Amino acid sequence: MTTDTLTAAPVVTAAAEGPAPVRKRRSRVAVLAPAGSLVVAIGLWYAVSYLLLAPGRRFLVPPPHQVLQVAVLDWTHLQPMLQALALTAQVALAGLAIAAVFGITGAVVMSRARWLERSLYPYAVILQTVPILAIVPLVGLWFGFGFTSRVVVCVLIALFPLIANTLFGLQSVDRAHHDLFTLQKASRWARLSKLELPAALPAIFTGLRTSSGLSVIGAIVGDMFFKQGAAGIGTLLDVYRSRLQSEDLFAAILLASLFGVAVFALFTLLSRLVVGSWHASGRS
Repeated sequence: MTTDTLTAAPVVTAAAEGPAPVRKRRSRVAVLAPAGSLVVAIGLWYAVSYLLLAPGRRFLVPPPHQVLQVAVLDWTHLQPMLQALALTAQVALAGLAIAAVFGITGAVVMSRARWLERSLYPYAVILQTVPILAIVPLVGLWFGFGFTSRVVVCVLIALFPLIANTLFGLQSVDRAHHDLFTLQKASRWARLSKLELPAALPAIFTGLRTSSGLSVIGAIVGDMFFKQGAAGIGTLLDVYRSRLQSEDLFAAILLASLFGVAVFALFTLLSRLVVGSWHASGRS
């Protein structure tokens, strides 16, 4: 037996997925539950606009149809939002990609020896606990106030979940599997590439899903503070707030939220495709 035979994932039969009626019922619930919560959320939105706010204060929470009519269906309002969102998306995805490289690599390095983890992990914790708004001015002084600084903010805010989850996954491999690789005299590289990293994939994708949302937040925060160059969606949020353009403000918030949800859903789909059915996270 060689180490090539040690990477087979557990086989899950069709019976483990449940009978067809159960799967259909779960599919209906998966569709109807979000739709129902959306209807409830819109109903609450209307209740706040018309029941809790006087007509003179309704600009604080304009009703959904007014946001749709003024900000979404009017191209002169929607176009700058989409252009700003495109820039914010570039910043967020670039920051997430860099954070993934550094985070996963750093976790692999720390997993090689306990003294490396004890030396490096505290700095990752410190990076997570320092308020990002306290670091932003320093980032601006070091890297300027343009695209680069926005990406750096995304990296700083998205890095820790990737380190923590990847390290957890690498250190959670079953001891019996390690013993099997030891009996086969597997090299450190074979152990890492054929056992530890595949076993850590569910945890890595958990970190990616978490960091994807944080990266979007970091991009918006960077937009608000670093206003040189093209305006991002965070810059428009600040402008709409100062001008009391409530409909545009709500529309921009919804667009930014939908982008965050889309990125999260993308990594959820990738997790299901890569992890497959051998782990619970691939079937959720």
